[in-house]
Amino acid sequence: MAKFSRRKFLVGTGLVGGGIVLGISFMPGRLATIRKHYTVKGAEVLTTWVRIAEDNLVTVLVPHSEMGQGVHTTLPMMLAEEMEADWDLVRMEQAPAHQLFANDAVSKGFLLQGERLPAILNPPADWASYKLAQLLDVQTTGGSSSIRFTGEFGMRTTGAAVKEMLIRAAADKWDVPRSECVARLSHIVHEKSGAKASFGALAEAAAAYEPNPTPTLKDKSDFTIIGTSKQRFDIPPKVRGASVYGIDADVPNMRIAVLKAAPVFGGTVAKMDKSSIAGRRGIEDVVQIPDAVAVIGDNYWRAHAALADLSVSFDAAGHGDVSSQTIFSRFRAALDADDAKTNIAQGDVSIDGAQTLEADYQVPYLNHAAMEPMNCTAHVKDGKCEIWVGAQDPLACRGHAAKVLGLSAEDVTVHPLMLGGSFGRRSGVLMDYIERAVLIAAQVDYPVKVIWSREEDMQQGAYRPASISRFKAKLDDKGAPISWENHYIRDEERAAVHIPYAIENQSIRVSEVDTHVPYGVWRSVASSQHGFYIESFMDELAHAAGQDPVAYRRPLLGDNPRHLTVLDRVADMAKWGRKLKKGRALGVALRESFGTVVGQIAEVSIEDGSPRVHQIWCAADPGDVVNPDGFIAQMESGIIYGLTAALYGEITLENGQVQQENFPDYEMLHLATTPDIHVDIIRSGAKLGGAGEPSTPPAAPAVTNALFALTGQRIRVLPLKNHDFA
Repeated sequence: MAKFSRRKFLVGTGLVGGGIVLGISFMPGRLATIRKHYTVKGAEVLTTWVRIAEDNLVTVLVPHSEMGQGVHTTLPMMLAEEMEADWDLVRMEQAPAHQLFANDAVSKGFLLQGERLPAILNPPADWASYKLAQLLDVQTTGGSSSIRFTGEFGMRTTGAAVKEMLIRAAADKWDVPRSECVARLSHIVHEKSGAKASFGALAEAAAAYEPNPTPTLKDKSDFTIIGTSKQRFDIPPKVRGASVYGIDADVPNMRIAVLKAAPVFGGTVAKMDKSSIAGRRGIEDVVQIPDAVAVIGDNYWRAHAALADLSVSFDAAGHGDVSSQTIFSRFRAALDADDAKTNIAQGDVSIDGAQTLEADYQVPYLNHAAMEPMNCTAHVKDGKCEIWVGAQDPLACRGHAAKVLGLSAEDVTVHPLMLGGSFGRRSGVLMDYIERAVLIAAQVDYPVKVIWSREEDMQQGAYRPASISRFKAKLDDKGAPISWENHYIRDEERAAVHIPYAIENQSIRVSEVDTHVPYGVWRSVASSQHGFYIESFMDELAHAAGQDPVAYRRPLLGDNPRHLTVLDRVADMAKWGRKLKKGRALGVALRESFGTVVGQIAEVSIEDGSPRVHQIWCAADPGDVVNPDGFIAQMESGIIYGLTAALYGEITLENGQVQQENFPDYEMLHLATTPDIHVDIIRSGAKLGGAGEPSTPPAAPAVTNALFALTGQRIRVLPLKNHDFA
């Protein structure tokens, strides 16, 4: 991995396509290297995130991937706001997958947990953030970090710094004080003299100045772009069918490869007989890599049909007797053994109570089930590798391909394309889609598009971990909780098990149990499991105390006013306590994840022996919101994803391998059964939270708590399809 020496915060300046590129850039040497690698004929490339053309168009280079969440629009909005750009003159491009464009803003956001530093501490923090981003190939889209970290620490700061540079250029040109110049709608104006110049006309002169690393940001009361709903850049080309996804990659002389990996994870190819498909029309080659085979042909269907007839066998790597039952038996044995690592130890949980409650909760493995099956196009030739892929971290893909092939990262080029869904599957956690594609491509002399069939995609995933969580709580004689014990399997995300409720005595512990099943980050990560566990058990406590579930939570949230406000708002939205139609009930759940507090209430019934969710009310406090329409869409999307998991989601194993093959046995929520969803945004002024994931965790417990209120049946194991409600 190439590394560059950089010591201070500076601005890069130069010409690109007849215009100027401006941006915040870190460390000496970065600018020179960007110029070396990204100069085009008649132009000079400068830095990272802002390009100003002579025709006054502002292009924002976004270091994130677009997978339907709208980040390619929201981040430019944040930069344009601080820059005072005319939104109609703003354009977007995805940043190149190169270390020079490593996303230091995300690194800084995670390091500081969204807090801003005093100005004097910013230079060392910026240096550390950039070095970390380089070291880890950080260009990731995940963790609901785009807006709250890249937007807050990168886009707003960059926009404000560029605005200052443009004002300085205009003031020097007109020989007037900078304080008398203002930026307005992509122009700098000196109102006393009537002088006015476009950003494009001033960009070349502005590029000569060094930026202020801590420019003054606008007050929220002065926002004209942030907080408004703008049309997304990605929607029109999607409607026209012009968007290019990974699976749409079309490279000259390209062939199609269809993959079959060892059905038992960890297995390898034991025997293969190419002659079984010799002479098949359109088949060019059969390639073997350690854990898979691929048939390469002139189109997908010929390769797919030939692969089905290929004589190949795999070993089970010693996992052929593993099943879902044996995995969960190991989980329970670990809980029973009581050999655990402490997460929280507070007070004395041995205290006596008037009432003791105990319960185990369980969730299965889940697939991501993105609509676009996994794919990657690769060409390996003459010590170079070129990749076309839709991925959540293109820069990490570059580094991983280089490692697999034994190349320098400089010899690998990644072309980032759109993602047809991901939810974590195309993250940098398990990059099997990169590894297998480049290993296959390395054995032929032409580009290869490797496509997973839907069945292969379902059975070769990066699954959300299955787990069990064991609870014990004691209540006083008034029903209030005085102790909380939680012992769970797998420490995927340490803070996900922490509770917002004021319970004096707590013991939270974890046991690790390894399995052969590959795992990956799944939408909302560990909050998707622990949100269900914690809010379901809280509902149990409320009913054991003989109290209303909303009223029970209120006094326990005194130390968390944002949570209490969200709870009260969603209760008001749903008119909690009102008389419902016969055969219907409400359930409530509250969860903070990725800095956003979300409360949900579900209205359910039983129809033909199965649960039916009629309405979901959702109150969300992300601190503030940049694009309201986009935020609401993400709340709706996360709820639908969470409902799908609650109602149907389940990956099971027998003989070491996944049993589900396609959507008939891994069902999705359909439009006809999607509830009415009502979203209300609370702008509390807290630091920005995420949008893409926080609405998923409360969906399941809101529904299961409603089902308990309706039927008296407490659901402790998901999915709901496995329960009898007749």
